[in-house]
Amino acid sequence: MSAPHPQDSLPAFIPVVVGGDIGAYSLARAFHEAYGIRSVVISRLQGWHISRSAIIENVRCADPFDAAQLAPVLQDVAAAHPEGRLLLLGSADATVKAIIRVRDETDALDERWVAPYVDLETFRAGTEKQNFTELCERLGVDHPSTRIVDLAQEVADDLEVPFTYPVIAKPAEVSEWKRADFPGKQKVHTVGSHEELLDLLRTIRAAGYRESIIVQDRIPGDDQNMRILTCYCDAQSRVRFASWGRTLLEEHTPGAIGNPAAIITGVDEEMVAQAQQLCAALGWVGYANFDLKHDPRDGRTKFFELNPRLGRSNYYVTAGGHNPVRWYVDEHLGTGLPEVAEGEDPQIVQHQEETLYTVVPVALVKKYTTLPEARAQLRRVLKSRRVRNPLLYRGVEKDPVRLWYTLAAMANYVRKFRRYYRPETAS
Repeated sequence: MSAPHPQDSLPAFIPVVVGGDIGAYSLARAFHEAYGIRSVVISRLQGWHISRSAIIENVRCADPFDAAQLAPVLQDVAAAHPEGRLLLLGSADATVKAIIRVRDETDALDERWVAPYVDLETFRAGTEKQNFTELCERLGVDHPSTRIVDLAQEVADDLEVPFTYPVIAKPAEVSEWKRADFPGKQKVHTVGSHEELLDLLRTIRAAGYRESIIVQDRIPGDDQNMRILTCYCDAQSRVRFASWGRTLLEEHTPGAIGNPAAIITGVDEEMVAQAQQLCAALGWVGYANFDLKHDPRDGRTKFFELNPRLGRSNYYVTAGGHNPVRWYVDEHLGTGLPEVAEGEDPQIVQHQEETLYTVVPVALVKKYTTLPEARAQLRRVLKSRRVRNPLLYRGVEKDPVRLWYTLAAMANYVRKFRRYYRPETAS
């Protein structure tokens, strides 16, 4: 699956990506690397990640999270590209949800479109964090201790949390979270006391968010304890491909906290086997992207959540030697996935070369990588010069203004990490 496919061996198709972040750009780059084609990227604004790109045709949508506003834009894209199939992907949970709604609840997409996602019920079963937590408990899959707080009800003074502070608080429903606004809002909140938790929950509720909040035991350790796993499931919900990574550094600005900024690729068959349990129980198809963290207290790696798509940092998969979009294309537009004998499990493609994916300067990665095992991995990768940044597409992205934006963003990371990151190294 890692060898490139010549475009003339496939039916003509156009990738259409909904989203305007680095994840959307990384998908467009993956399609360009594999097939030499440009992608249509639909976004609310033309942010610097996709601006002035040689591999992107940008189309605007006032609210790509809203199916009613996205549907006519997709029809316009189809009309502007009358030849070939249209492969429709989202770069965020909310855009995937909008795509599912357009596909299943409207007649906006004709037979030319392929939207390779689960139905809305399965989407909610896998991505709403209280559902994912309950699934992990039922299957015996490792996950952090969790308390679910339903903000449809008033927050009681005697709310109990069965673990010690500090704790993590985060939204169960990301799409609704995006609509709420309040001072100090973050993607994930670290809460230091019972009083602080009550105050945060009441602030969130007053901002109009009435879904559940996930309160979790905070696993000790800094970014170096985070892990990432990306799996591709076939129509029978069997994992056919998996890409494991060890996070060395995450972003820490309030709106982007938790997004991996540097990852070293590797292999962990045990965690892939646990992911297979989750995907089979859900009836999942297509990509599932998991956030995990290694717990130094018991030596176990624990699942946090499932993202229904190739993640924001999906280029780490390409960097490891397996272009992830080929699985979509082969199954839905090509000759199909390799056949599996009846009664047998498919062989999971998961070997990948140890490679550093980074969107920040390597000097920052070196500075904040302090655990001995992680430092040894980083030294090996740097010595082998296997370092990949999705935004540096040499020989293709030649616009000098775009290059200036990219270099300025890299320099800006130094300032942001100095301001926001106070690493905690696990003992």
